[in-house]
Amino acid sequence: MHRSSLIFLPALLFPVSLLAAPGPVKVEVLQNRLDHPWSLAFLPDDRGLLITQRGGQLVHWQAGKGLSDPIVGVPRVWAQGQGGLLDVVLAPDFAQSRRVWLSYAEVGDDGKAGTAVGYGRLSDDFARLEAFQVVFRQMPKLSTGNHFGGRLVFDGKGHLFIALGENNQRPTAQDLDKLQGKVVRLTQDGKVPPDNPFVNTSGARPEIWSYGIRNPQGMAMNPWSDALWLNEHGPRGGDEINIPQKGKNYGWPLATHGINYSGLKIPEAQGEHVEGTEKPVFVWKVSPAVSGMAFYDSNVFPQWKNKLFVGALKEKDVIVLSVDGDKVTEDGRILGNKDQRIRDVRVGPDGYLYVLTDETDGQLLKVSPSGT
Repeated sequence: MHRSSLIFLPALLFPVSLLAAPGPVKVEVLQNRLDHPWSLAFLPDDRGLLITQRGGQLVHWQAGKGLSDPIVGVPRVWAQGQGGLLDVVLAPDFAQSRRVWLSYAEVGDDGKAGTAVGYGRLSDDFARLEAFQVVFRQMPKLSTGNHFGGRLVFDGKGHLFIALGENNQRPTAQDLDKLQGKVVRLTQDGKVPPDNPFVNTSGARPEIWSYGIRNPQGMAMNPWSDALWLNEHGPRGGDEINIPQKGKNYGWPLATHGINYSGLKIPEAQGEHVEGTEKPVFVWKVSPAVSGMAFYDSNVFPQWKNKLFVGALKEKDVIVLSVDGDKVTEDGRILGNKDQRIRDVRVGPDGYLYVLTDETDGQLLKVSPSGT
């Protein structure tokens, strides 16, 4: 293990009190020397976490041991703007295959980039990712550094979903011959399922599951409905939560609750809702800049049951929402006076909330209700 530049901290406790409905929380800083961490995945049998860092490093963290050296065998990434090494998830059969899936920004011959996805086998000593192979590439490559998306979710039914940004090229989100602004659905081996909605549509990409999406940043399976949920950045205002369903259009850039960063109207926008597109289940008129999201379905902390936790980059907090079917209401924020951007939020197998902060001295936080 390498610890000369990566410091393991004993748990530091910061009780945080809020008047908002979620109640006060206790925050433990498990690690404070991560370089712009983006995502984490829990290893089985209490073997710690895998954490991606946007610059291109995949590391292993374990309680009492701290951070490893970067794991060897990770593909070369395009770490420019919002691009870099993005999501990490374990294959559903990880116990047998030890397969680890990654999403990342990949540059093309013309200097523009897109999101790529692949997998490799994690060695038994956690030091190497072996025989990495790319199974998906966002085409065409259009990004100059913006809106990669990149979240990965297995649905438990043999499918992998990939959330893809529109590379800051708004009209492409409506183009079925392009993979910008889409949710893609593949098999667990990276192939196109025969029941995807556009498999038999001439001129459409068969990988597409749903479209009309701007810049997705969080995605998870709802454990109470078995439906895929997704959040995405609006432009200036209009961050959304959507439930991306087969073949449906989620509106961007035709329908939006936001405006351009210049203060002007989005040129293609026709209103907050456009016939033929799906309405979001929740909208933030003022954008918190949503990030990773996690449903709470553990019995460890009953006061969090049926809650949805969403990170906020701009507002530097974790948002708590209550979920009742497809109805969502916001309860409040739980970190209060945090001064770091929140990049990812996950529920651990122990029932605690784990949070990554997106900074050069990024932190891994363990969060629980106060008094636990």
